[in-house]
Amino acid sequence: MSRMVSSFWRAGAYCLHPRVIALSLLPVLLLMAASAAGAYFFWATAVSALELFLESTVVIQTVQAWLHAVGMHGATRMVSPLILIVALTPVLVIATLLAVSILMTPALVRLVAQRRFAHLVQRTGASFSASLLWALGSSLWALLATVVTSPMWIVPPLVLVLPPLIWGWLTGRIMAFDALATHADSTERRAVLEENRIALLGMGMVVGMLSVTPSLLWTLGLMAIAMAPLLVPLSVWLYTLIFVFSSLWFAHFCLDALQDLRRLQPTAHAASPELLDTPL
Repeated sequence: MSRMVSSFWRAGAYCLHPRVIALSLLPVLLLMAASAAGAYFFWATAVSALELFLESTVVIQTVQAWLHAVGMHGATRMVSPLILIVALTPVLVIATLLAVSILMTPALVRLVAQRRFAHLVQRTGASFSASLLWALGSSLWALLATVVTSPMWIVPPLVLVLPPLIWGWLTGRIMAFDALATHADSTERRAVLEENRIALLGMGMVVGMLSVTPSLLWTLGLMAIAMAPLLVPLSVWLYTLIFVFSSLWFAHFCLDALQDLRRLQPTAHAASPELLDTPL
């Protein structure tokens, strides 16, 4: 627990580092550009197709007739965009996580290693392609879990548990793997992940709960449709900040755990002595 708390406040302090702030701009700009391009080329077509589908269902026809009866003739036209936004939110979350993992995490791990673990010997056990495949495979499992469990999200207690659990599991797998990729060999990586699996899952759950907060922007309902040009970039920025913080948190935690693991191994310790943590 002390390692989790120590790594937590260190990660928060590192978020204020000018280099971290500068690095965080790249995924934000790329994701905003991708969102704008997707909206320009596909949004209208997707909304029209969804409207045609919804109008053919009995439930929507009943709701539409009731809204017309009470004088809200244009309300049903706002349902399709709102459904699309809700459906695309998990994709936006995973895209942001992958962007931070690919574009920022290696640089963030180097920053943490240089400032706090300068004498921790690098024993690269995972290449960039291995990290990318790990992240993509984990993301596909998370998307599958999202699709399978989404009908249960309408139950109030489960909507507060399932999304953080899925995002927490995904974040823990990707961030912990990337944090150890450049310093731990495969044996050490497995040992650190196994010995700290409960702590890493707990950290992932915290990040998962944090990652739900930008979604609250869309609880504005129909107002969210009109404010989408503002809310989409704001959501991207918030997701990026959360995953940048989580990347730093996992880097501090995992490198500290790796250092302790090597201290407990006399052979490895003799070959590459590790020093105590330097001050923040």
